[in-house]
Amino acid sequence: MSKTLIVRSIEPVTDRISLFTLEAADGVALAPYTAGAHLDFDLGDLGSRSYSLIDFAPPTDVPSQYHVAVQREDTGEGGSKAMHALEVGTQLSATDPKNDFELHESDAPSLLIAGGIGLTPIVSFATELTKRGTEYRMHYATRSQDMCAFRDKLTQAFGDNLTLWFDDANKIDLSAIVQGTDTGAHIYCCGPKGMIEAVRELAEQAGFDKDHIHFELFATPPSHEGDQPFEVEINDGRVFTIPADKTIIEVLEEADVDVMYDCQRGDCGICQCDVLEGEPDHRDVVLSESERASGDVMQICISRAKSARLKLDI
Repeated sequence: MSKTLIVRSIEPVTDRISLFTLEAADGVALAPYTAGAHLDFDLGDLGSRSYSLIDFAPPTDVPSQYHVAVQREDTGEGGSKAMHALEVGTQLSATDPKNDFELHESDAPSLLIAGGIGLTPIVSFATELTKRGTEYRMHYATRSQDMCAFRDKLTQAFGDNLTLWFDDANKIDLSAIVQGTDTGAHIYCCGPKGMIEAVRELAEQAGFDKDHIHFELFATPPSHEGDQPFEVEINDGRVFTIPADKTIIEVLEEADVDVMYDCQRGDCGICQCDVLEGEPDHRDVVLSESERASGDVMQICISRAKSARLKLDI
């Protein structure tokens, strides 16, 4: 369900990050949500963009406001620049909160790792774990101290549970962090694709169960120079050509083929399907190295093909 929101305040956090406070334009209470949730904003011709809700205090069952922190990407496709062009009083449409990055319900400890603007859902996790009294450690890495968002708030809210890392002073040591964590803990990572892939690989090597490794990548999938069209055959025998500028999901949906998906960034795993023939070109952050090497499954929202045709179990 979509709702019209109004921008109540905009707070600069760093040179490129702003915190937006949003309320229902009609004054009605907003839909509740849990830590890790995000909103999908309708940005007109730019389409939909997802931004995580951030909370330094636990949200109420009937929230009156939503808070999102958005980093302006000057070389991006325009979504973050459109958000930064908003003014106080502007109205825009957004979905009710969705959550593909849920916090576990057990009392197992957590390792929270954030890079850059990936901090937003991780803050909400730390807030919820603090409320529960559950053990956790939080690590936040940025390129420099100047790029560290909410530094004072983070230190005040999370104290000794928090470690800040800066590439130009004390670069984060993911290997030491993961290896120093009990394998019974849950790991949550949100940040650049390279960080997510490194954490996943290190955690698997350290013996963490796959269902204890959680991640989210909020980024528009990059275009790849040199992408070529390829064919996809599905179970009913139909064959579709996937152009260089479209995804498998986009082409199948245009043909009214019912497919399940959500993030369209390759990080939620909902669109995963079996590969019956052909060689996928994996571009997700969901699959392990062994799963990629097997070529038996793929994420059809973002991955493409190295072979001329893929036969998929759809």
